[in-house]
Amino acid sequence: MRHTQLGRSGLKVSTACLGTMNFGSSGSCDETEAARIVDAFLEAGGNVVDTADAYNGGDSERIVGRAVRGRRDSVVLATKAFLPQGPGPNDRGLSRAHLTRALEGSLRRLGTDHVDLYQCHQWDDSTPIEETMAALDGFVRSGKVRYIGCSNFTAAQIVESQWAAQRAGGTPFVSLQPQYSLLARSIEAEILPVCRRHGLGTLVWSPLGGGVLAGRYRRGEAPGAGTRMARLKASPMPMARAWADGLLNEPNLVIADHVAEAAAGLGVTPAAVALAWVRRRPEVTSVIVGPRTLDQLRDNLAGLDLPLPPEVAARLDEVSRPARLAPADGTRAGG
Repeated sequence: MRHTQLGRSGLKVSTACLGTMNFGSSGSCDETEAARIVDAFLEAGGNVVDTADAYNGGDSERIVGRAVRGRRDSVVLATKAFLPQGPGPNDRGLSRAHLTRALEGSLRRLGTDHVDLYQCHQWDDSTPIEETMAALDGFVRSGKVRYIGCSNFTAAQIVESQWAAQRAGGTPFVSLQPQYSLLARSIEAEILPVCRRHGLGTLVWSPLGGGVLAGRYRRGEAPGAGTRMARLKASPMPMARAWADGLLNEPNLVIADHVAEAAAGLGVTPAAVALAWVRRRPEVTSVIVGPRTLDQLRDNLAGLDLPLPPEVAARLDEVSRPARLAPADGTRAGG
């Protein structure tokens, strides 16, 4: 597996990143299988393992910490903070008060004295960005954090953050975790250019579009029982149902059909084609894969190694390009 620099930093990261949102008692991957996944990922040459304090009530961090014990120095350990850790008004967000407690909790669960990449999980409208960046800089200066990044920030929020760090002579972000796939290309318009300008590498999540690009769903058919989309559609949470409906819309399923057609022509799986398309994008530093089983990890890594023929990549570019990113002459291929 190749390694490359993360943004404008000297940190070398693998082109695949192991996402661990499924690890834990309330996830879909128990500790025994999670340990096998981590072992195989590291043996394949991967070095970035990404988690968050909010994943499955902290179980993901605990499992990751135990899985990397004894080889901690060879792992780029990344975690995130923002989401609620308790019922109190200061138990969430990006304030100095919450981030300080959140970091201490993550270090305790991970069983380590430092985090290699500490990330803001979301933007916090209620906290001045100057306070957030100063707190993060303090963590770096203390040695508890090596590098800092953000997740799900807009272009304007990235710029504000980098300017705040620059004004204070502090530590800037070196990475962004954005959603990116053939179904979600809006970051190409503004966010990726801002990342280039301000020195952020990208660790992209949901490269398979929630499984839609893996060929698990078909036009005119309800999601199969037990699938992720079936669970989301049956959720009592309106946001979960809306997210599933947004992924399973007609344009997305048309794109998934094109991916399946390309995969059939190459004799590989649709997931492999979708992952190969993301991996070859020059703006992508590392692709986050979130397997539930060892077999899924192996399939994902094989997809990231797939050499995608230029004509196939060009066709997928064309059929998935959002209207906002259409060529200057206004042309756009239909599905």
